[in-house]
Amino acid sequence: MFHYTVATAKSVEEAARDLEAALAGRQFGVLWQLDVPSKLAEKGVEFRTPYRILEVCNPREAAQVLSKDLLVGYFLPCKIVVYEEAGQTKIGLPKPTALLGQVSEDAALQEIARRVEEQLKAAVDEAAR
Repeated sequence: MFHYTVATAKSVEEAARDLEAALAGRQFGVLWQLDVPSKLAEKGVEFRTPYRILEVCNPREAAQVLSKDLLVGYFLPCKIVVYEEAGQTKIGLPKPTALLGQVSEDAALQEIARRVEEQLKAAVDEAAR
């Protein structure tokens, strides 16, 4: 499967806040957080579904993969979304291993992607609890 998604009883705001804390504990920083409905409203477009996109990065891991293959930058920083669907909050991300598989079969890069994916999934799981 291309993505990893979990449901939580938390609100989108609570889940995004807890996700940021869980990521920080794993040396990932949130570079940017987009509140999609607010941004679209600024442009005169209505979208009422609570939806946040967080762009996250672990600088050491990013430097490692970029030094091996610059194409990896096409999908950096990693994205994690927090949104509401049918009254339930969900947290999800595209799997780094799936993304990397699109540009490289290098075993060392795959190992880094696997490690990053494990850390991101653990942060998502922690935030969802």
